[in-house]
Amino acid sequence: MEGALYMDIASLGGILFGLAMILFGIINSGGGIDALVNNFIDLPSVAITIGGSLAATLGCYKLPDFINGLKAISLPFKDKKYDPSEIIKSIIDLANVGRKDGLLALEEAANGLEDDFLKKGILLIVDGTDPELVRAILETDLMCLEDRHKSVTSVWEKWAEMGPAWGMIGTLIGLINMLQKLDDPSAIGPQMSVALVTTLYGSLIANWLCAPIVGKLNTNNSMEVINRQITIEGLLSIQAGENPRVIEEKLKSFLSPANRSQIGGDNAGGEE
Repeated sequence: MEGALYMDIASLGGILFGLAMILFGIINSGGGIDALVNNFIDLPSVAITIGGSLAATLGCYKLPDFINGLKAISLPFKDKKYDPSEIIKSIIDLANVGRKDGLLALEEAANGLEDDFLKKGILLIVDGTDPELVRAILETDLMCLEDRHKSVTSVWEKWAEMGPAWGMIGTLIGLINMLQKLDDPSAIGPQMSVALVTTLYGSLIANWLCAPIVGKLNTNNSMEVINRQITIEGLLSIQAGENPRVIEEKLKSFLSPANRSQIGGDNAGGEE
């Protein structure tokens, strides 16, 4: 069952709390707001680190793939509720319909489904498709879904890889400029500070921005894959004419013991 979209408080809170801790550390290290503005904000460093790392990441992908990857920045903050318990309940309801009224009756039941993947499987069953072919079609769909997700995630993984590298490039540029002014000792400190800012920017790109996004995208992918695996096994069990109670117990194996109790036996009638 396709879930509604909610704001993911964990992702948003993690990003904002991390930013707050960075700002707190900078401001309370002795320099105050002035230190934040004067010492940690440098436009050339931003251009080298963020611009350069994005350019290098772009060079690794085709333009549409790169754009699709960047668009995914909003996905970690949207909590798309995939409830395995609800999916199992829907499959058990469909199993009861198929057991009482026959597989052809599932076509009418499929019209009210919001989950396109589940609906697709039901229609394949109603059409009398061979079970092995049903499995092959649905697993191919699942494999392509994972490939699309990996394509998006890899953009952020690549940017996380490029960020620190370009931060080091910026640092080297700053050191070169600093060495040109060794005859002026008063300029060495400020030049060194600017040189190290790019390393900070690169670390922030990798660890504050990209790593949490990659982690949440991988988590969401795993959840969606599990739900689709449940759907595939449930549909094949319906097609095989298995008892709804047997189907319920089989699909509960995908859940943790704590979540199995959420699925009652009332809707798994198993009418003979």
